Amino acid sequence: MSSNYSEIASFTWSVADLLRGDYKQSDYGKVILPFTLLRRMDCVLEATKPAVLAEVEARKSQGIDLKTFLTKKAAQSFYNTSPFDFAKLQGDPAHIKANLIAYVNAFSDNARDIFERYDFFKQIEKLDDNNLLFLIVQKFAAIDLHPNVVSNADMGLVFEDLIRRFAELSNETAGEHYTPREVIRLMVDLLFTADDEALTKPGIVRSIYDPTAGTGGMLSIAGEHLHSLNPKARMVMFGQELNDESYAICKADMLIKGQDVGNIIMGNTLSDDGHAGKDFDYMLSNPPFGVEWKKVEKDIRKEHEQRGFAGRFGPGLPRVSDGSLLFLMHLLSKMRPYDKVKDEGGSRIGIVLNGSPLFTGGAGSGESEIRGWIIENDWLETIVALPTDMFYNTGISTYVWILTNKKSDARKGKVQLINGAEYYRKMRKTLGSKRKELAPSDIERLVELHGRFEELRQVKMTDADGKTISDGVLPADQPIPTAPEGGKVETFLVCRIFDNNDFGYSTITVERPLKDEQGKAVSDKKGKAKADAKLRDTENVPLKDDIEAYFKREVLPHVPDAWIDHDKTKIGYEIPFNRFFYQYTPPRPLEVIDAELKAVTSEILALLNEVTA
Repeated sequence: MSSNYSEIASFTWSVADLLRGDYKQSDYGKVILPFTLLRRMDCVLEATKPAVLAEVEARKSQGIDLKTFLTKKAAQSFYNTSPFDFAKLQGDPAHIKANLIAYVNAFSDNARDIFERYDFFKQIEKLDDNNLLFLIVQKFAAIDLHPNVVSNADMGLVFEDLIRRFAELSNETAGEHYTPREVIRLMVDLLFTADDEALTKPGIVRSIYDPTAGTGGMLSIAGEHLHSLNPKARMVMFGQELNDESYAICKADMLIKGQDVGNIIMGNTLSDDGHAGKDFDYMLSNPPFGVEWKKVEKDIRKEHEQRGFAGRFGPGLPRVSDGSLLFLMHLLSKMRPYDKVKDEGGSRIGIVLNGSPLFTGGAGSGESEIRGWIIENDWLETIVALPTDMFYNTGISTYVWILTNKKSDARKGKVQLINGAEYYRKMRKTLGSKRKELAPSDIERLVELHGRFEELRQVKMTDADGKTISDGVLPADQPIPTAPEGGKVETFLVCRIFDNNDFGYSTITVERPLKDEQGKAVSDKKGKAKADAKLRDTENVPLKDDIEAYFKREVLPHVPDAWIDHDKTKIGYEIPFNRFFYQYTPPRPLEVIDAELKAVTSEILALLNEVTA
C-alpha cells in the first residue's frame, strides 16, 4: 500500500461500498473512523506487543497497577494487553464479534475511552447482525498503516481527509465541529507570521490550545504549519471539547500524531476549565456563534462575582443569548506573561467571531466593558472581515480577531482592520451554507496586507473590452489612477489603521429643564433647574473629542437651554467595522438616467408595435 495519504484515504473510504444499504451515508464515519484508528494502533503496537504480553504474564501475580510498566514496554502513550491483532482476528471468523470486543477492551484507558465515545461496541453489534463485521476487519487488515510505511504526519492527513468527507456528507451538523480548512490556514498564518523567524530555531518547542477543539482541525493545521517551517520543531497540543463524538475524533487524531491525549479534555470549557492554571504560546478557537450560555450561567456568574479579574470573566459578562466573548476572555486569561527585556514568553490568539462582539451593547454593558478592557490593555492587533457564505451552517459575516500581549513597537496603541470580504472564489459545489472559499492566493494576499501594516485600497482597472489591466493595492492616500477611455476603475478600502481610543466614546446625558404651564423653568429648593425626564437624551462623544467643545458645537445650537449631567457619563467601546469601510458612491448624473429611461421607453414601444401590428 502506498504511503501517499490521499491514496490511503481513498482506499479507506472504499469501505463505504460495503456499508451502502445497511448504513446511511451520514453514519459511515461511525464505522470507518474508529476502524481506521484501530488498524493504525494495531500497526503501531505490533513491534512491542510481545514485550507487553510478557510483562503482563510476569507481573500478573503481583496485584499492582501495571500502567507505568506497560506504557514503558509499549514505547507509546497507550498499550493493549490482548493476544489478538488484526491477523489473529481474521483467523477465527466464527467468533469475530466476541474476539474484537475483547481486543478493544484490552486497550489502556486513554485509548479505550475513544472507542467508547464513538459508541463503537454498538457498531460492532450492528455490523455483525448484517454479516459485515468480518468483511470490514478483513478490509482493514489489508492496509499497512505501520509508522515505517505511513508517518504520523501522513496518518494525520488521512484522518483529516476522512473527517472532511464525513462533514460534507452531513451538512446539517458539519458547522458544529468542522471549520473550513482554508479559514484555519488563514488564522494559523496570521498567528505565526510575527514569529516565523523564531520558529525556525533548532529544537524549538511550542504549545497551542483550542478550547473548542471540535475534531482537532485547528490544532492539526497549526502543527503542520510549524513542521513546514521547521521539521525538527515540536508543537505540544492542548484542547477541550464538549461534544462526545467530536472529542473522540480529536483525541484519536492526536493519538495518531503521537501527541499526549491526556492534553485533550472532555467537558464544557466555560463552566469546567480542563486546563485551569495553564498558559500557552498560541491559541485558536472557532466558538459557536450566537449560542446562549444559560445552562452554565450559575457557574460563570459565580466566577465573575467571586474571583473578578483573578478569574476569567473579570471585566464583565455578555448577554446570555451569546457566549462568544466568554470564550475570548477565557483565551486571554491563558496568555503567557511577556518579558520585553529578554523578549521571552507572550502569546498570540486567533478566534473566529460573528459581527455581534464588534458592536452589540452600549456604554456600560457587559460587551462594551469587555471590548474596553481588551483595547485599553492593547491586546487587539488585527481584525479581518471574511467573505459571507464561508461556513457550513451559516451565511453571516464572520471576522478573525488576532490578539497578543507582545505587539511590535510599530503596532503598539494601534489596531489594524482588514476588509477581506471580496477575497474569495466561488465553490463549484455548495456545501450547506458554504458557497465561497479562500483560494491560496487570497490567504497570501490577506497575510501580506497584515504584514504591510498601512492604510491601503484595492484598485482594479479594466479596459473598454472589460479586460483587466491591473489589480492590486495602493496606499490609501495616493490618487486613484484614471481609467483608459471606455474602461473603468473599481476601488475599495482594504486596510485601515486606528488608534486604540478611536473605538472609545463617552455617552453623555443631555438634560433640558422641566417647565410649568407658563413655560417657565421649574427649580428645586436650591434653585437648580429640574430636568424633564421626557426630554432627556444621550449623545455619544468620541474619546478624542472634548466633551464641552462637542456639546457647544453639536447640541447647544439646537437646544440652548440644555446641560450635561456629568454624573451619568459612561465610557463605551465599539468597533463599527462596516462604517469604517463605507465608501460613498455618488448617484449617476440625471442626464445619464434620463437617457437610459428614454432608451427603455423606446424599446418597450417598439415591442408593443410588433405585438399590435
